[in-house]
Parts: sequence; structure tokens; C-alpha cells
Amino acid sequence: MTKSELVDAVSHRHSVPRVVADAVVDSFFSGIAAALKRGARVELRGFGSFAMRDYSGYTGRDPRSGAAIEVKPKRLPVFRVGRELKLRVEGE
Repeated sequence: MTKSELVDAVSHRHSVPRVVADAVVDSFFSGIAAALKRGARVELRGFGSFAMRDYSGYTGRDPRSGAAIEVKPKRLPVFRVGRELKLRVEGE
């Protein structure tokens, strides 16, 4: 499902104009991004949780030339699926 399809689904399910549904979906994603930027963990009961994970730097290889390159330390968002979502997807 793409973001556009999600907006259409919200618009149709709640009988609101597509512009309103688009604003709701945008604010939802913006809220998650803002919380992660602050370093907070976002937990959606029955769905999963988002958090930031720190990765240390390391020496990697350029796949084309094989030359050694330094990969800088970074922080990336990670998603962990919730138990209820796992059960829904598995069909139990």
C-alpha cells in the first residue's frame, strides 16, 4: 500500500474529503518523525513500535572497486512489529 492508497482508504472509510485525509496522514507521519527526532520511542498498541538505533562506524568496501571506505556512525529509525499485528497477518 502506498501513501496515496492509504489516504484514499482513510477518505473513503471515514467519508471525509481526500484533502482532509491527506492532512491527517501527513500529520500522523510528521508526529512520528518529530518524536523520533527528539529521541522518543513511539509505540502503537497492536501495531508495533518505532525507535532510533545507533550504529557505530566501520570500515567497509566499495562494491565496484573493492577499495576500503570509512562508514561514519549513524542513527537510523527501526520498526518492531507488535504481537497483535503478527497474529493478524498470520491469520490466527
